[in-house]
Amino acid sequence: MTGPEAAGLKQRIRAGEKTLGGLLRLPGEFLVELAGVAGFDHVLIDLEHGPADLVALQHHIAAAEAHGLDVLVRVGAGDPGLVLRVLDLGATGIVVPHVDTAADARAAVAAAHYPPLGARGFATYSRAGGFGAASIADHLRRSAERTVVVVMAETPRACANAAEIAAVEGVDSVMVGPADLSVAMGLTGGAAEPDVRAATEAVRAAAAGAGKAMTTIVNDPAQAAAAPPGLVVYNLAHVLLRTFRSLTAL
Repeated sequence: MTGPEAAGLKQRIRAGEKTLGGLLRLPGEFLVELAGVAGFDHVLIDLEHGPADLVALQHHIAAAEAHGLDVLVRVGAGDPGLVLRVLDLGATGIVVPHVDTAADARAAVAAAHYPPLGARGFATYSRAGGFGAASIADHLRRSAERTVVVVMAETPRACANAAEIAAVEGVDSVMVGPADLSVAMGLTGGAAEPDVRAATEAVRAAAAGAGKAMTTIVNDPAQAAAAPPGLVVYNLAHVLLRTFRSLTAL
């Protein structure tokens, strides 16, 4: 377990490492701390399907940093203002849902990065800039080296465009949203559907062809072991529900 400064999450996934994290929704500071104690590498905090409470998010990020965890935040689609704020709070990176085209991917990168790669508004007096302690040059360098952009393929259109999406400069990882993809296909079996599995494998091949890592959501250690290198994220709601059910099976 290493901290955001030492871990180099962006560099680790680019080098083909497999990193482990947990998906959680606000409020969940206790789960953030448990993830750190357990030895996870990162947490993914969901503001898309959870409360987009930025004050609470700041507390979660501080708790993660105290335990050496990197923080990724899933934002709403097409919300550059939210992207700016979560990165200014000190998040390591963002996960952007519903990226259907290369143009969508470029917009995600633009929201997350400063010029010349992106168009994110600049300030050093944010938490990420050490409340003004960082120089402009140092903050620009650190952000470029650190910021991770994960784009989500959640429709058949996105899967068909996966090669072009993955090839966009500044995209670090591609993640399939199996539940959304299943529903978009008119199916109700989620990740277990053969068509969803086939589409997921096609996206993985496209990402690999572009030299980009995958982000894979899993429910148990067997799935984590089978996942490709990149960001592996346990769905903590499923893990906890299964655990709680096991406690009542007397």
